[in-house]
Formats: sequence, structure tokens, C-alpha cells
Amino acid sequence: MEYPHKPVMVNEVITHLVTLRDGTYVDGTAGSGGHSEAILKNLSDKGRLICLDRDAEAISICRSRLKDPGNRVLFVRANFVDLSLVLSDLGIGRVNGILLDLGMSSYQLDHSGRGFSFSRDERLDMRMDQNGDTTAEEIINRFPVRDLEAILKDYGEEKRARAIARLIEVERRKGSIATTLQLAGLIRSIMPHYNSPWTKDPATRTFQALRIAVNRELENLDRFLDAAPSLMEGRGRLAFLTYHSLEDRAVKKAMAEWEKTCVCPPGMPECVCGKASLFKRVNKKLIRPAIQEIRDNPRARSAILRAAERI
Repeated sequence: MEYPHKPVMVNEVITHLVTLRDGTYVDGTAGSGGHSEAILKNLSDKGRLICLDRDAEAISICRSRLKDPGNRVLFVRANFVDLSLVLSDLGIGRVNGILLDLGMSSYQLDHSGRGFSFSRDERLDMRMDQNGDTTAEEIINRFPVRDLEAILKDYGEEKRARAIARLIEVERRKGSIATTLQLAGLIRSIMPHYNSPWTKDPATRTFQALRIAVNRELENLDRFLDAAPSLMEGRGRLAFLTYHSLEDRAVKKAMAEWEKTCVCPPGMPECVCGKASLFKRVNKKLIRPAIQEIRDNPRARSAILRAAERI
């Protein structure tokens, strides 16, 4: 079967994540199972893999892909932010490795019908978990213009957030903005000179911002980063694939904090805080896809891999 998503930097991920073939590993964003399949191939018969995703369709695809006669794989529909509860329910204390691929899968973009992409006309849904209570359509049509502007500015780093928010406010008075092409066309209408092949579509940042807001992506990432040290065995590895500056900044900041030791004020004769390093970064220099991979899979071009090892 041809699976709809090509996983990014598979060899690099395995090199930086899997250090114990008999260990227990978690793919916290399993998607269509590309990274999960590679992890499983690098585990022994005693190793275990837990595949998490909050998208029911993703879990179904992953389950069909990873047919494991040795029963080494568990599939759980859950958000990675709830991993501590998942592990507790499974009777597992700590694990030897966790991967979070924070990007959108090609399946979600091209086949889910949930409005993640502006390349086709779909409802403005954008929920990764269909049980979620807020859609992009609700944000666009019901949120106060100031809140909408803040979402576009904070989550999309959109320089024209105010102009876009005000245009949306004017347009929605005429009737509901319900589809991706409606919204994208509206944004393009105030940026008519974007047609250079080297220029991003002007709707890109707005769509990113809405997706992040609908799925509480940055909030969930921050909560996971707070909990991560308690989930890891000694010398266990955390690996993150990030795709935009907001999530990469959060991961980089957390790793720097994990490495810190004493935080006593300057001038203290001796340490009284007792703070010890929690992790050491495996790669202080970020890792990007090779040129050939970007040529083969253009969606990999913005990916950054960072990894850290529990002390």
C-alpha cells in the first residue's frame, strides 16, 4: 500500500532516538506510521512501541501499516500532552524514548477534508481531534476582532494581522465565511502582488495561526515539555521535529533550561538550590534535512530536528 505521508529525516530520527533495542519507545504523533515503522524495525523482540495520535483516522492508518505478529506495538488514541496518564493506564513507569513530529501529515493536508490546506475548497474545520469543541469556522465568524488579530499575530506571526482581522470582520457581516477558498481569497484580495514563485501564499500564516489556535498546539507543547523529565528513564532520548519558529523556540528554550545546574544568585558562597541538570542536548546544532530529501519531499524543507538525553 502507498501511504499518504512521507516521514521526514527518518535515518536522523532513528540515530538520535533509539539507543536501546530492548527499550520502550513512544511515537507521540504517530500519524500514518512512517516514523513508527522505522522505530519498530530498530527494536528487538523485547522492545515495545506505543503509537499515540489524537486523530482517529491516523490511528486506523497506523494500525493497518504496523502489523506486528510479536505484539510489540500498542495503539492509543490520545493527545501526547496526556502521555503520563496513558503510561499510567498501561502500567508503564518511564520510557526510553519519545518522538514528537509536530508537523502536519500529508494525509491531513491532502485527504482529510478538514480545511487544513487552501489548495482545495473545504469547510474551515481544522480539528485534528474531531471531538474538539472549536473549529476554525467558529473562530473566523464569532471571535471578537481583537481576539482574531491576536491569534493571527501571536500564532501566525502575521505582520498584517490587524488588516486581515478587520477585513474578516467586514466580510462576515455580509455572510458566514465557511470554506478555505473563501478565506484564502479574502486574504489574497489585500495582497495582490504575491504571485512570484519565490513568495509564500499570503494565506499561509493565517491558516497556520488558526490551526494552532483550534488545536491548542503551543499550549499542549508547553505542558508536555513541563512533564517530559518525569517520563524518561536515565539515558532515554527525546526527539522533536519542528516546522515553524514558535514551536522550535519552545523546544530550544526547554532544552536550555533542562541543562542548567545551579540557579543561585551571583555571589552566593555555595549552592543552596541543589538544582541538577535534567538533560543534555544530543545536538546543540540543529539538524535539517539534506538537500536531496528536500528535493524529493518539499514539505520537509522547514523541518528542524532537536534531541536531548535524560541524565
